[in-house]
Amino acid sequence: MTDSNVSADQPSEFVSLTAGGQGFCVDIHAIREIRSWTPVTTLPFAEPSVLGVMNLRGAVIPIIDLKDRLGLGATSEDHRNVIVIVNLSGRTLGLLVEAVSEIISVPADGILPNPTSATEGNPAQIIGLISRDNQMLRVLDLTGLAMAETEDAA
Repeated sequence: MTDSNVSADQPSEFVSLTAGGQGFCVDIHAIREIRSWTPVTTLPFAEPSVLGVMNLRGAVIPIIDLKDRLGLGATSEDHRNVIVIVNLSGRTLGLLVEAVSEIISVPADGILPNPTSATEGNPAQIIGLISRDNQMLRVLDLTGLAMAETEDAA
């Protein structure tokens, strides 16, 4: 859950965000930028959570509705929505979310394990939980999300 360049006694930093009215967070090292919502180019026969693609400074990147990808229904189009651009092992994609809240610093022992496990063939997308201000934030496994996107495209 932590970057291999970060020692175990240093806190991890996450960006908290909202999708489906629920709290999630993403490792700050994976985030390339945060952009306001702009319409995307839809792709025929794409899996429902893949909204389409956008041109980001010459690169065409897929935009995934995080709420839909997590089985919480589709996000309503709203000019207040945000696209979080993430980089995963050299692959860039965008996540549509309702809001980005803040950067939080969490000690290694502050990340609780996910009490549920992934089913066979379905990668875990929530790798931990952070208790903060009487709320549980779910730590997203972006690799699991990207794997699901890749499998859906196949």
